[in-house]
Amino acid sequence: MEREPMSPDDRPESSAAAAAAQQKPQPLEWRFAQVFGERAAGEDVQEVDMISAIEFDKSGNHLATGDRGGRVVLFERTDISDNASRRELERQEYPVARHPEFRYKTEFQSHEPEFDYLKSLEIEEKINKIKWCQTANNALFLLSTNDKTIKYWKVQEKKVKRVSVMNLDTSQSSDNGSTSSPGTSSCRALLPNGGCSEMMYSPNNNISFPPGGCASLRLPVVVTGQEFNHVARCRRVYAHAHDYHINSISNNSDGETFISADDLRINLWNLEISNQSFNIVDVKPANMEDLTEVITCAEFHPTHCNTLAYSSSKGTIRLIDLRQSALCDNHAKLFEEHEAPGSRSFFTEIIASVSDIKFARDGRHILSRDYMTLKLWDLNMDSGPVATFQVHEYLRPKLCDLYENDSIFDKFECCLSGDGLRVATGSYSNLFRVFGGSPESTEASTLEASRNPMRRQVVNPARPARTLTSLTRAVRRGGENTSIDANGNSYDLSTKLLHLAWHPTENSIACAAANSLYMYYA
Repeated sequence: MEREPMSPDDRPESSAAAAAAQQKPQPLEWRFAQVFGERAAGEDVQEVDMISAIEFDKSGNHLATGDRGGRVVLFERTDISDNASRRELERQEYPVARHPEFRYKTEFQSHEPEFDYLKSLEIEEKINKIKWCQTANNALFLLSTNDKTIKYWKVQEKKVKRVSVMNLDTSQSSDNGSTSSPGTSSCRALLPNGGCSEMMYSPNNNISFPPGGCASLRLPVVVTGQEFNHVARCRRVYAHAHDYHINSISNNSDGETFISADDLRINLWNLEISNQSFNIVDVKPANMEDLTEVITCAEFHPTHCNTLAYSSSKGTIRLIDLRQSALCDNHAKLFEEHEAPGSRSFFTEIIASVSDIKFARDGRHILSRDYMTLKLWDLNMDSGPVATFQVHEYLRPKLCDLYENDSIFDKFECCLSGDGLRVATGSYSNLFRVFGGSPESTEASTLEASRNPMRRQVVNPARPARTLTSLTRAVRRGGENTSIDANGNSYDLSTKLLHLAWHPTENSIACAAANSLYMYYA
């Protein structure tokens, strides 16, 4: 029996091509979800209210922000239920576009302004970094740091306790259920703790007691109500270990240790020991005049507790193995991109400085951000980045002006999606860019931190139309108005989006524009 000839659709080549086309990630359509602390038109923003750190926890159900005033604000997810029914769980098998919703949970003052009298140095209260730790007993744990001091916080719900069964008359009851007795009727007002605003035994009060005394005198009783209050308590303070400003902290996957990094040193801490740390990286030369580079960021590997990476102001990333030696002077791998001959200028080293690095969730890739670009590195290939994304190439002709007003030293953060398929970072004019990380992807979106994130996508009609895909991995040509950004809009260096975070399991981004926290989903 003869077999029928295969149709073109049945051929293995066609099937493979169709499968590849299906696997190619499609560009995401981003929508506005929420905003906290939205600024009204013309409203001045106080310096202490500006957000300086953003971090999701591992589950994505909690979000923490820190500001320049030393405060930490916590938000919790409200559109999911821990006690979902079987039918609801079965519905989740189908892709349903959910609107992620967060609500304010609590806030606390993490750091206060200090003064170092030995060095005559004022220490700001600004929160530089926040990192979530492992949860335990329904309590949240996190690390927060300013320039010099790291603090370990525990946040948990506690039932509110009230004083009840007071020796007071029921005719003058207060809101908490306490009552006043005839002998204290001359008091102007009851205090929340059951006291009075005037002395009970003032000479002006004609108080008479019965001959046998008060037969109904009772001791107050503390009653635990059903209301809950979030209480933040500082468990430990890790101080006096850094001579220079702390630029990053990172938790280890073992759940017991973390690192803190400043310009010249990286220290290893145990969460349970606050008076001792181990110096594992020291790049300080014997003579400070020989200093050529500083540490800009450090982060632990997400799954290998012995591996960490740190970046430098020269644009390099070093991978070190804690098993090699106690002081990791020698790196296991060095990631750097060699510059093209003849392309070096006065600004080359400044814009090459890495401001942030992030490990992908699978631990295979590292994302780095310098002033002009995002770079994606493969740990198995140290010859160069596997992908480079131009963030705001239109600023290259303006580097001299950016140097004069110090904008060239702005430190932008970066983040990766949980699946590692996309990367994101901020820019000026409160814009942020989202790129496709896979080799076949041409996704390159520009969004604005506002209620209408896509409005900056409209190209100025007076200018020729330009597709965003041409801006992904290619340098833009000169000859155009350099005060115009990638979408034909004038850019504003005073409004910059430095801090953003990607939800660990969903396509949701939280970003900070001055004192406002914007959230988007796709």
